[in-house]
Amino acid sequence: MTESPHRMSTRAVVVGGSLAGLLAAAAVRDHVDSVEIIEAHGLPEGPEARPGVPQAAHFHVLLSGGANAIEELLPGTVKELLSAGAHRVPMTTNMLIFSPEGWYRRWRRDSHYLITASRDLTDSVVRRQVLKDPRVGVRPHTKVTALLGSSRRVTGVRLRAADGTESELTADLVVDASGKAARTPQWLAELGISGLAQDRIDSGIAYASRVYRAPVPTDNWPVISVQADPRTGEPGRTGGIVPIENGRWHVGLIGTPGAQPTREAAEFEPYARTLRHRVIADLLTHAEPLTDVAVTHSTVNRRHYYERLKSWPEGLVALGDSVAAFNPVYGHGMSVAALGAVALRTQLSALGLTNGLSRKAQRAIAGPVELAWSLAVGQDIHYATAEGRTANTADRLLQRYVSRLSRTATGSHHVATAMTEVLTLQSPGTALLRPGVLAAALMGPPRPRLDGPSFTGGERRLLAEAGIRLPGVTG
Repeated sequence: MTESPHRMSTRAVVVGGSLAGLLAAAAVRDHVDSVEIIEAHGLPEGPEARPGVPQAAHFHVLLSGGANAIEELLPGTVKELLSAGAHRVPMTTNMLIFSPEGWYRRWRRDSHYLITASRDLTDSVVRRQVLKDPRVGVRPHTKVTALLGSSRRVTGVRLRAADGTESELTADLVVDASGKAARTPQWLAELGISGLAQDRIDSGIAYASRVYRAPVPTDNWPVISVQADPRTGEPGRTGGIVPIENGRWHVGLIGTPGAQPTREAAEFEPYARTLRHRVIADLLTHAEPLTDVAVTHSTVNRRHYYERLKSWPEGLVALGDSVAAFNPVYGHGMSVAALGAVALRTQLSALGLTNGLSRKAQRAIAGPVELAWSLAVGQDIHYATAEGRTANTADRLLQRYVSRLSRTATGSHHVATAMTEVLTLQSPGTALLRPGVLAAALMGPPRPRLDGPSFTGGERRLLAEAGIRLPGVTG
């Protein structure tokens, strides 16, 4: 059918050129004539640091739930990431995890995995995939200062360029993906919309991160995690080694108040020796530091319940950190943004740019947010230093069940698989209440506890070739 020459062109505006913003552009591009990304800073050409992403200095993982969502939006992106040096890490096959309940076994499976890379690399690959579409453009060094329209419908945005020039840009859909600093609550208030519920839960965790040259080849090298045990009531200490591109390890050391790491390079490796197991510290003595130590205290869980508002304007959607930001120790942020973008595209495919789209999309976006929120907050509220909410009787009962599951998972492939499905955001939390999982948790682990990290024969050979001997290593 011939298209009418009088048809008005349609435009979507995405606020923010972050990963969430790029994925939002990918989600809406097939449903409008053009997409304009408004970015307050500049966007680099390659895998370089981008202003406005302070967390980029700390390790990031893309959970398989998020990676699958990105692949839906941008087919071939995972392959591009791996070609650029990222690692695909099967869970828990290529993971050494010391949970509060003990060492996890390295069960063989491939359906649940992590993509590990520097945040700069991940952003650059996704950015290249999105911006090669001629329908998607970027306005760098430009800020959105207000929404246009009314409490019933948003019709565009007001812009301020770097030179102070102000202008207006009309849009059929505005997507706020501007991150933790999003001004949507203020913009909604300016439109006369009130009653927004918010949550803020802070465990007081601080991060210290450093990149090392790995002393062994990093292809197929496991992710290593030594976790704190919040049940002790003592300050928590956690650490991890994540293989990233170019033969490097991204190392993170994490502590609650009373055990927070510092940015002093001389204190980084000694801190690693205070973890519940020495494997990370022992490995770091043979690795070459490549960067200074970066520290952040921005680990608050913060959420806006947009989906609960009685009034929501048509033509506006928020996703990513603009809706909810999680303690990054759990690695949910990028994956939740990707799942939110898929939810937006699904609603657009069903409804188009019609009345009711924005509210239904906002409620759909809340789905993956709710799962990640329950996982993060369900852990953080049990630290004695937590602010914003304390654990009640129901929370403590749930923690006891999850702890029981975790203990069973150290010796049960069935339970470990169920937990991994949820932790990678591929199944809802109700998957942990299936009859088979409940029965297995009641029975407990069918295999005995491991005494230490179980490196494979090939990994032990690599360690021996590098002159590294790790005490307490099992096969």
